[in-house]
Amino acid sequence: MKKIAIILSGCGVYDGSEIHESVLTLLAIEQQGASYRCFAPNINQHHVINHLTGAVSEDETRNVLVESARIARGDIEDITELYHEEFDALIFPGGFGAAKNLCGFALDAENYQINAEVLVAAQRFIKADKPLGFMCIAPAMIPLIYGEDVQATIGKDRDIAESLIKRGLAHVDCEVGDIIVDGKRKLVSTPAYMLATSLVEAASGINKLVKKVILLS
Repeated sequence: MKKIAIILSGCGVYDGSEIHESVLTLLAIEQQGASYRCFAPNINQHHVINHLTGAVSEDETRNVLVESARIARGDIEDITELYHEEFDALIFPGGFGAAKNLCGFALDAENYQINAEVLVAAQRFIKADKPLGFMCIAPAMIPLIYGEDVQATIGKDRDIAESLIKRGLAHVDCEVGDIIVDGKRKLVSTPAYMLATSLVEAASGINKLVKKVILLS
């Protein structure tokens, strides 16, 4: 049975992991006959968003690991406990947490950095020649993890794509139900809710990503 590590970034599309993408990913992994374990950095979120109003909750702080535990039903570990030797692949669901907590793309698209623990975890999988999957806005981390000229997608948003191209990503436009594969690097990406307007649309690309990542592992 293949074992897949999942790195979450909180709980909620505007300040954490996109919940639908995360759950669809976990479901797809099980449907492919594989297993998963979830991880997250033990850090504070960049900020907290009231998902009812869309406003920033100025006086509230939340922890990424604690919030991610909501999605994982409490079965989650600190990213420092993620050992690549125990897994066949690594997947990052999207949501603004990927671009606010795991890296700073949503805050400063020109000069953003990536969380050091996330970088170390991802690069260990790469050095071990194991595949990685990124969905939605999570590919913003790819240039900082892999370097320049890596093929990936965030869908068809031209402004976001141009920002990532400036950081070295070889962006490829992609429909919601498709994936982009950089075969040389065993890297798979899909737009998910960068384009999806329903669970069915999101699942179409996520299912393909999970299947391909497992096939490459």
